[in-house]
Amino acid sequence: MTRALIADDEEHLAAFLKVRLEALWPELEIVGVARNGEEALEMIEGAKPDLAFLDIKMPGLSGLEVAARLSASECRIVFVTAYDQFALEAFEHHALDYLLKPVSDERLAKTIERLRRENTQHQDPAELARLLSQVSGLLGNRGGARQPLRWIRAQVHDTVRQIPVEDVLYFRAADKYTIVELREASSQGELLIRSSLSELLEELDPEVFWQIHRSTIVNLAHVLGTRRDVLGKTYIQIKGRTTELPVSRQYAGRFKQM
Repeated sequence: MTRALIADDEEHLAAFLKVRLEALWPELEIVGVARNGEEALEMIEGAKPDLAFLDIKMPGLSGLEVAARLSASECRIVFVTAYDQFALEAFEHHALDYLLKPVSDERLAKTIERLRRENTQHQDPAELARLLSQVSGLLGNRGGARQPLRWIRAQVHDTVRQIPVEDVLYFRAADKYTIVELREASSQGELLIRSSLSELLEELDPEVFWQIHRSTIVNLAHVLGTRRDVLGKTYIQIKGRTTELPVSRQYAGRFKQM
């Protein structure tokens, strides 16, 4: 029996992948679900699975870093990623297995068919190291310029929505999640993502998305103007909304000309 490990810091996505694997590959044994890269390495060493489904972006060690640390005798890797199709050309070119979030049954079935056909054979370690290095470089530096984030994926009940970033009015931190406020209010309630504001700032276009408070990033394309109260505190006015967003003193200087 083929044995597999899943590693993803987003519990709902890991649980979804586990359910779909069990449905589409009944004879596959899931030996565990890791929440980060370090835990994945420990579980691989202990459980000795044949396959590891690794999320690329995890706290601590990324999926690419986990794969780079595995020896030749260890498992075959399937990367699970939210990178866009342009970046995924790197995987296609180097013939590495990958799944794009949100994972569809059709794409998962193709990966399963490939894994069964190749009988989970292990890749040559030197070749794997070379491919990982090339793919890591391509994902981190696409042709010499990092492309800004174009889409976000937000969980709404039991579904995952794919949303173009230009539709986002602002992001607001809330406990362990980030609330996504859209141009058109969602009939399904608030949209939540697990990415922190600091992670979003690294991926969003800095010419369009500005941090205005330790808990808020605003899309300048939807800013109507600013207002200052009698105490000199600045507030952002959003097009089509009555809600005003406070600007902390740290960032108020950016709006002096507005």
